[in-house]
Amino acid sequence: MSSAMYNKMWHQTQEALNSLLDKESQNITEPRRSQVFIFQTLATFYIKYVQIFRNLENAYDQIVHPQKRILIRKVLDGVMGRILELKNEMVNLELTEFHYFDDILQDLKLAPEQLDIPIPKYFLKEKLEIIKGREKILAQILADSGLDMSELVWRGFCQSKKTEKERQEEMVFLGMNPPPLFDEVSATIIQAEKVTCLRNEVQIKHEEDYKEAMVTIKGDLKVVEGPDMKENLQDQIRHWFIECRNLTGTFPDYPEVEEGGSAIIFSKKTPQQVIGDIIANQEEEEKSKRKKKKKKEKKAKKKERKRTKEKKKEEDEGWKMSPSVFLHTIEEGNNMYKDMWKDKDESWNFLQDYDPELIKEEKRKELESEIRLQVDELMRQELKNLKLAVNREKELLAKTGKKKGGKKAKKKKKGKKQKKGKDKDLTADRTIESLYKELVEEGLLIQALKVNLSDYIGEYSYLGTTLRHLSIEPMPSLLDVRQLIALYGVLPLGSAAVHENAPLVKSLLLAGPSGVGKKMLVHAICTETGANLFNLSAANIAGKYPGKSGLQMMLHVVLKVARQLQPSVVWIGDTEKTFYKKVPNAERTMEPKRLKKQLPKILKLLKPNDRILIVGTTRRPFDAELQSFCRVYQKIILVPRPDYASRYVLWKQIIQRHGGVVTNALNVSCLAKVTDGFTQGHIVQVVKGVLTERRVRAQTHKPLVALEFIPALSSMSPVYQEEEETFKDWYAKTPMGKKRALALKGENSGKAKDKGKKKGKEGKKEKKKK
Repeated sequence: MSSAMYNKMWHQTQEALNSLLDKESQNITEPRRSQVFIFQTLATFYIKYVQIFRNLENAYDQIVHPQKRILIRKVLDGVMGRILELKNEMVNLELTEFHYFDDILQDLKLAPEQLDIPIPKYFLKEKLEIIKGREKILAQILADSGLDMSELVWRGFCQSKKTEKERQEEMVFLGMNPPPLFDEVSATIIQAEKVTCLRNEVQIKHEEDYKEAMVTIKGDLKVVEGPDMKENLQDQIRHWFIECRNLTGTFPDYPEVEEGGSAIIFSKKTPQQVIGDIIANQEEEEKSKRKKKKKKEKKAKKKERKRTKEKKKEEDEGWKMSPSVFLHTIEEGNNMYKDMWKDKDESWNFLQDYDPELIKEEKRKELESEIRLQVDELMRQELKNLKLAVNREKELLAKTGKKKGGKKAKKKKKGKKQKKGKDKDLTADRTIESLYKELVEEGLLIQALKVNLSDYIGEYSYLGTTLRHLSIEPMPSLLDVRQLIALYGVLPLGSAAVHENAPLVKSLLLAGPSGVGKKMLVHAICTETGANLFNLSAANIAGKYPGKSGLQMMLHVVLKVARQLQPSVVWIGDTEKTFYKKVPNAERTMEPKRLKKQLPKILKLLKPNDRILIVGTTRRPFDAELQSFCRVYQKIILVPRPDYASRYVLWKQIIQRHGGVVTNALNVSCLAKVTDGFTQGHIVQVVKGVLTERRVRAQTHKPLVALEFIPALSSMSPVYQEEEETFKDWYAKTPMGKKRALALKGENSGKAKDKGKKKGKEGKKEKKKK
């Protein structure tokens, strides 16, 4: 696709965004209706923003024009944030983390796949060198200290990849397989990769040229237009001095640097308007003196009226959407697009390099504010001299007033410094590199497996809405879980702008039976965002950094490195152990509850600008003491065993990934039915066992059949319906589960009351007739 095509795509996306912003503003003024209507509105906005997000992400990745990319990035981050805000609204409205949009998707003529949250490529692209460097250092430390990869899984994974590669090379050598890049498909793939690399190079070059031009163009403007700017500003300010003196009899006070200097007087105003303001201010001062006495009497009455009004408003309006932080950013970006790019003639700029005229506009403003600072300094002195000449006494009084104010301000600053002194840096004398090395050697900072979120295979649940209408709470699908991981984990960790302003999620809990991919999701968050992975599982920290001071030091070092090298994920595996109701005798020496009191403190220390996420995984949440558990984990995600649709997709894809060929002889549907209750982990294990090298080679004359996979399943125990129910029952006791249950009870009792009222009225009517 050419850059012209991506430009067209961007323009169309901006148009869609513009109409969506119009609908958002209409929605604010519309009267509130039923909960169903509110949810439909929110969900429609959410789905439309996801489509805009997908297109903007694509445009940002492909467009090479540096100034367009700056604008697209601003809007893209804004749209991501808005999606998280709308998600938060839906969660608060429905009191559940999972939502079902079947009917809305039909209205919008979209497939469920289009709900997938795209992961911006810039998350990794922009810090590729840093990530590569960090991986090299990590591998070096592990090699030097004689530590292999921290998990056997990883070793097995590497070995299987190596074996597979050797097998393919052998097959090519024997002439049984075509050499790589033999057929046309691979040739087109190589061409596509070449184009991508070329586009990346052009993006980088254009960006560098743009940065250079920002400096040179500003320098040229300073020489050519700077002297005139300075002269005009001085004339304007002198005129203001004289007019003030003529109108009020005194010279004005010059605004301080902190207030914005002369810019606050002349911003978007002509000198005549400024003079008008001076007269208006004088009149207002006189009026305010008269009004002050009356106001004191009326204040008490007004407060009472306000309270009653607010109560009425709440009753009338009911639900109200929370104010958005990101809408302003999106609107700003949208207006910039309309002003700069919507109708711009770019026929001259075939190569899509920077636009010098736009830089000039931007740099003129910058230069003016710099010159204004110098001019303000000169004019302050000039005004001082004028005042001294006219009236020395007034000047002395003003001086003493300023000095008094200055002292007070200084005192406040001292108080702030004293507060900061409490948090001592325990490792002030050490470099981040040495702390990083220590954590790796202690096994607290581990290598994340290279797993993409898209590798978490599954299928959507198509019965969600139907079951909810029947008051049955559906078990989430695997793709619902994947979406939540993208929303709460990947997007905020990947983008600083989103993390700082979106509803803040500091901690996630993934609860579900063994083998459903909880750990895999933790590794996927790290892979997609280039995050460091810290392992603070009870078993992993046992015996490390002993004692109270040791624990304090460990957490200090982990948080310090996590902050400095953010984004970071702090993983606590088998996290129920940290919150045990009763510690089993066998585990007492491990001190599993060491972190119990510390975790809430860590959460308090995390600020919006710290891109650090605490993720707990558990297969036995019911062993934990519920209150403190739920206090630490803000978001609790139930990870289910795969349903039929997901098992069907899993069998098919895992067989293909391990060299199997799916033919008509292989009844995948039968495998999916038979394996009800079996997890992804089980399926992978079975497929690996069956698809040996020999079996893969024999497929040409002996295709795979479903029966081959059954014997291996017989030795495994599935996740029974009862176990899934215990997870559901446990979730019903969590804060969100309780709220939802109460809300559903309220709805049902409300319906019952209405029926009762109707019956009562009918009964009265019948009595009257008699």
